[in-house]
Amino acid sequence: MTAGPGEAPTTPEAQPAQARHLAHTWEEARKAAFDCAAPIPASSVPLQKALGRTLAEEIIALHDMPHYASSAMDGWAVNGSGPWVVAEAGERLAPHQASPIVTGGLIPPGAKAVLRSESAVLGTDDDGLPLLMTGGSARPGEPRNGQHIRKAGEEATAGEVLVKAGVTLNPAHLALAALAGHDSLPVQGKPVVKLLLTGAEVVARGLPEPGQVRDTFGPQLSAVVGMLGGIFGGQERIGDSYAEWMKGLEDVSLEEVSPDDVSLKHTAPPSPHLPADVVITTGGTGRSGTDHLRQAVAELGGRLVIDGIAMRPGHPAVLAELPDGRFVLGLPGNPLAAMMALSTVGAPLLAALGHGTMPPVQEVPCGAIIEPDPGRTRLMPFRLLYGMASPAQHTGPGMMRGLASAQGVMVVPPHGVQLGEAVPAFALPWGPPVPAPEPAGAKTKAKNATRTNARPAKDVPGKPAAPSGPVDWSALLG
Repeated sequence: MTAGPGEAPTTPEAQPAQARHLAHTWEEARKAAFDCAAPIPASSVPLQKALGRTLAEEIIALHDMPHYASSAMDGWAVNGSGPWVVAEAGERLAPHQASPIVTGGLIPPGAKAVLRSESAVLGTDDDGLPLLMTGGSARPGEPRNGQHIRKAGEEATAGEVLVKAGVTLNPAHLALAALAGHDSLPVQGKPVVKLLLTGAEVVARGLPEPGQVRDTFGPQLSAVVGMLGGIFGGQERIGDSYAEWMKGLEDVSLEEVSPDDVSLKHTAPPSPHLPADVVITTGGTGRSGTDHLRQAVAELGGRLVIDGIAMRPGHPAVLAELPDGRFVLGLPGNPLAAMMALSTVGAPLLAALGHGTMPPVQEVPCGAIIEPDPGRTRLMPFRLLYGMASPAQHTGPGMMRGLASAQGVMVVPPHGVQLGEAVPAFALPWGPPVPAPEPAGAKTKAKNATRTNARPAKDVPGKPAAPSGPVDWSALLG
């Protein structure tokens, strides 16, 4: 049986790979996502879009900075000693002539210094013509030759290196580049990410009816993409039909879709002409009749890099590469499962495309006994209590309450974890780094130092003496 145009094949013969594949382990999935992508080449971007990007080449002064001699004060450009005959602004000044000038104004030919307004007095000569003299707050000998003149090339000369390659561009760098004459800057490549949000039952606002669910991805996923090093390239919401999936993955520009097509609700991207390097989809990664991601990738000639991960939540995650070089990251539809899949696969993928390194994993002591779950790694949001990672509550695949209060995520191996045992953990994109464990013996030294420096406790009859330092919880570890 062959599927018609826009229809997903449903026969077992049409989908032989779906029934037999081995899911990657959590470690394998991270490595596969990182290794499959090559860094995006450098390109020039306008100054307005360069903030936070990594500079790929040196910033060179394209001209002297400043490129002309200017006044550092409001006042008068003067030639020689006073008094001075007043001339028109901007004219060449003969000896003993002066003309008005403002801060930043071009020093006229012949001018040797600038006399501040506060140090100048206007009078008249014997013929009643305007005459400029020093006075007011003027100091003896003012103005000296060159005083209050900003010389051309004072900050930099043409061709001088202003900023070395490799820095992360801040607002001051961009202002300096503008002063140097640049309109754009070469920066290291970053992946442009398009979001394809699916589900006919999803509503964007208000209280959902039974059978409907609120959109949890639209309000935050674009921001998380930025935290992981991507550039948000717009989002598109589709239903559950195979035709809509194909249309969404064919990389049609959002501007090319007719406004009369009510089946697609588009959100215009900040840069609609940027081609996507990565398409992140939500939902459609399961095996039901409405889950079309794998078949759509196959019809487009793509290959599956990751087809399921032996973890929970987030095990149906999919990573594919299309013939045009785009990657498709399929996240599960449940919000917590999607965030765990994004952290496992999306973070390494975006890091590799953006010239980064593999996101770090840090060991923390576990604050609970976690039973084995053979064959599956469990990702557990945690909070730090007394220096140990305690699993958060409300962490079902469709829940977000536990993750909202978490300080990181534990990577619990299939054989489980004992109380106090070190367990791998990673930070959340929006959270602080996972704290490194203290070196061996550090707690003992700190405890002894505290006892040495502590004031002696006063004994109270009938009451046990209070401890002289912080409580030592190490005895709980057994």
